[in-house]
Parts: sequence; structure tokens; C-alpha cells
Amino acid sequence: MNMTRYEQPMPAYKPPKKRRFFSWLAASLVGAVIGSGLTLYAAPMMGIPSTSSSTKESKETNVSTKTLPLQPTKSASNNMVTAIENVADAVVGVVNIQKQADFFSDSVQDQEAGTGSGVIFKKDGNIAYIVTNNHVIEGANKVEVSLADGEKVKAEIVGADPLTDLAVLKIPSSHVKKVAVFGDSSQLRIGEQVAAIGNPLGLDLSRTVTEGIVSGKRTMPISTSEGEWELNVIQTDAAINPGNSGGALINSAGQVVGINSLKISQTGVEGLGFAIPSEDVKPIIEQLMQYGKIKRPYLGVQLVDVSDLSDSVRKEQLQLPSDVATGAAVTAVEPFSPAADAGIQTKDVIVAINGEKVDSVAALRKYLYTNTKIGERVQIELWRDGSKKTVSLRLSERSQ
Repeated sequence: MNMTRYEQPMPAYKPPKKRRFFSWLAASLVGAVIGSGLTLYAAPMMGIPSTSSSTKESKETNVSTKTLPLQPTKSASNNMVTAIENVADAVVGVVNIQKQADFFSDSVQDQEAGTGSGVIFKKDGNIAYIVTNNHVIEGANKVEVSLADGEKVKAEIVGADPLTDLAVLKIPSSHVKKVAVFGDSSQLRIGEQVAAIGNPLGLDLSRTVTEGIVSGKRTMPISTSEGEWELNVIQTDAAINPGNSGGALINSAGQVVGINSLKISQTGVEGLGFAIPSEDVKPIIEQLMQYGKIKRPYLGVQLVDVSDLSDSVRKEQLQLPSDVATGAAVTAVEPFSPAADAGIQTKDVIVAINGEKVDSVAALRKYLYTNTKIGERVQIELWRDGSKKTVSLRLSERSQ
């Protein structure tokens, strides 16, 4: 229901009317003299305290007010304050350094290309591991980590995954004094208190803390250097700004429940920040530490969304029925790949895998990467030359 708020207009200012100054002054003086005399004469008879008595009582009142003790401040969010103190030193700055040409000397030099945040999550002997976003370190020639005390140390990229926007770095553990711990993001409730810790707008504002609640849990479509992906995220109204990427989203127990990743920054939009849940972060960073990459099932095809194609292409070249307007169309097949071995061809349109509908390239990729394993046999339904077919193939790992 639309409601309109009406407000009372402010009273208009009216200047005072002009009077004859001297007549007004004379009347005022006479009135003041008469009023003072009556007050001095009549006040004791009417029981009104004298001016000196009132002044004395006022002074006594002022003295007693100044001696009131200040009560200790009670913080309703004391748990969160403690949690932040326990985690803050495990949040670091991450500096992306790239080779860039010098306009004046035609030489190539290392220059800072951007900054983000990271979280120290593990110490293992002489090595300490840091999780951050892939987009924070993508394209870097070198990476530096700025610690809580301001010291900068060289970091090595252990592995990165563009699709999930996660990366792992390592530094000598001798520089590390605090390690964060992960909590179970699946236990988060809507409305639960959380805080984001990171370096908004650069290292000058390092380990800035913003507080809010869990606003929702959802899936967000994103574009990455490896294609479209649907990212599971925790939505929060805690402010997340450029430079916060890779920082920690913590709960009131001081556990990292998410890695801050993105926000919606449009005119008129506020409080829409997103973090990758810890339940998704943990298996990814474990694989990155073990293999330096994410091992995923591989089909061996290049695809395009059918919904992005014109009606003429769908009808004349792909020969799709009029009621088939979505799916993943094959534009190329890699030799010796699982798809090639199964006989999949260019212009085939994949519409289902293992009985699950496929309406886009992202949907096919999501199903493959989250519901299947390397070496598993899958059933793919597709349209070819106006007929529907089912193809069986065994998934493999992409060879490097």
C-alpha cells in the first residue's frame, strides 16, 4: 500500500512592527522599577524565597551534580568486540604487483596494481598459509603481504581458482603471531551478528571493522576469467568496500564464517555485500594446498548459451523445435576428449545431464563440478538435427 507523508509547513517569519523608540524605552524603565519594588516588598509576605537564597541553593545543586560518579559503560556487543580483537591480527593486506611499462623511459618496472585483504588460517612448520580472493592476485607478477604490525613480506602463490574466486598464498611462519579459525557457515542464521574485517580502499585503512547481520544466503551469477559461474554466498549488510576482498567475515565467537568477495554498488543500493561461505572455502583451499589447482571433471567442449542465439540460428542451423529455447550449444569439440570419444559433435545442444535439466552453460558447469567426479560415467541428453539423443561418456581430468 502506498503511503504519502504530509508534514506541517514551518511558520513564516514575520518581522516586528516599527514603534517609536523613546516611548518604548520610557515605558520599559518605569515598568522595571515598579516591578522590582513590588517584588522586594511583597516577596517575604508571600513566602517567596529571596534572590540570595535561590542563588545559594543553585550553587549547592551545581556542586552536588559535579560529584556524581561516572558508571562503567556496558556494551551489549561485548562478545563481538572480543571476537574482533582475537581475529584482527590474522587479517593481512595483500598487494598485487605487476610489470608495467614506464612511459618516459620505455623500461618495464614492477608497480603496485592493486590491494586487497587476506586471512592467515594455518601454520605448518616454517610455512604459514593465507586465503584471499583470486581476483585480488590475478595477473600478479609478485605478491606482498602486509602484516598487522605494518611489516611487508614476500608471498608465494600456492594455487588459485577463478571460478570460486579463491586463492592460497604462503609466507614464512616466523612472521606470524595470530592464526584465524574457521566456523561452520551452514549453522549461520538470518539476523545473526557478523563483522567484516579488511583493508578498504588500501593499506592506509588496514584492518577496518564494519558490523552488521547475516541478511540472507543465496546464489549469485558471476563472470570470471574461466567463464560464467554461480557462486554460493552469504549476504550481509556489514559494509564491504574495494580492498575488503579476501578479508574475514566473522561471527560473535571469533570464527571466520566467510571470505568477503563482492558487493553490489549501484546508485541507491546500500548494504548488499557478499562473502563466500566457509563450508565452500575449506574444500577449495585444501585442494589448492595439495595440488596447486582444483581437479574437476572434464568434458572437452566449448559451449554457448542457446538463449543468446537468434531465432534464425536456433531454427535453421541447430534445427531445434520451437519449444526448445534454452540449453548449451556445442561450438567446438577438443580432440581425444571424453566428448570426442562419445561422438558429441559441433551444433549439438545439451539439454540435460543425468536427468537434470540444463538451461545454460553455467548450469551444466555447476552440475559437473559439484555433482560428479573424475572417472564417473554420465548420461547426456542432447538435440542433433532435430532429433533428441542420449549419449553416455566417462569424465576425465583435463591434461596440462
